[in-house]
Amino acid sequence: MSEKVLVAMSGGVDSSVSLLRILEAGYDPVGVTMKLWSNSSINSNNEQDNSCCGIEEINGAKLVCSQFGVPHYTIDFTKVFKEEVVNNFSSEYFAGRTPNPCIRCNSYVKWDAFIEQADKMNIKYIATGHYAIVEKKNNNYFLKKGIDPKKDQSYVLWGIPKDTLKRTIFPIGDLTKKQVRKIAKENDLATASSPESMEICFVTDNNYKNFLSNYNPKKMSSINEGDIIENNKKVGTHPGYINYTLGQRKGLNLSNPEPRYVSKIDSKNNTITVGKKKSIYKQECYVDQLNLLVNDLQLPIKINAKIRYNTFGGIATLSKEKDKFKLSFDEPQLAITPGQSAVFYDNDIVLGGGIIELNK
Repeated sequence: MSEKVLVAMSGGVDSSVSLLRILEAGYDPVGVTMKLWSNSSINSNNEQDNSCCGIEEINGAKLVCSQFGVPHYTIDFTKVFKEEVVNNFSSEYFAGRTPNPCIRCNSYVKWDAFIEQADKMNIKYIATGHYAIVEKKNNNYFLKKGIDPKKDQSYVLWGIPKDTLKRTIFPIGDLTKKQVRKIAKENDLATASSPESMEICFVTDNNYKNFLSNYNPKKMSSINEGDIIENNKKVGTHPGYINYTLGQRKGLNLSNPEPRYVSKIDSKNNTITVGKKKSIYKQECYVDQLNLLVNDLQLPIKINAKIRYNTFGGIATLSKEKDKFKLSFDEPQLAITPGQSAVFYDNDIVLGGGIIELNK
């Protein structure tokens, strides 16, 4: 009897080809679309539902499953998604930080809650359409980069529980996006031409300010005009710190022969500090909420650390100072941003990661 696999079906081409490859590998798949969010949850004027579990996406997932005779279920994960992802997104922005909700979604919903769902259905494995690879070596399981450097998603997977790697399958991690599209078209999948989903799924118009205004209007209405500071002097005003992120250059309305960049956000005092480009280069940061995906990592250790998605990263030393973890880069890095993730690599193996804190 074939081993069952719970396949996350987003209604896009990646998850559809993942289902096909699970079938080709001889597994017995069950398709599940995770209902994560609806704009009816907030007082939003945007009638468009989110990009990963709207009606169109659910129908696409159902069509592909039906094409192969695979059972499909839509399961409501909105409660855990709101508690673990959306609430965190809101609180982090109001704290003047820049969160990455996709990472929390992977950690707390697409793995924790999805594995729990698999257990309820007595299914051993889960599969998703991420561009990453799980490799078994000497009875240990390693998370590795996908082979397509333009699509590799290992950066957003550092937070998944280490003990779930042995139950996780990434069917398309060894393919490029171009190959995935080709396979989908050759097999006449209903989602073969589905567009890429680029924005945060619950911020459908990619306007964070509008979303936060709808999600927490009381807090948003309390944020008023504040000061722009440079060299401890007021040089201008801004409409509210919530409109800015570290490293931002546009929207400052300052007249200088040399551009100014946001180098610090103070949510308590509603101020933003600016400076020349060199002011947003830093060589050190602390890392909180560390999650290691390998055994017996000996610190200090030289690693490659990525501080944002779609960058090559930089060589750094990961060390421990009492109860804190510290990243010290060999070369200054541009806009190391609190709330974003630092992910540690040994060549193509993900060692782990954590949330960036500039000061402790």
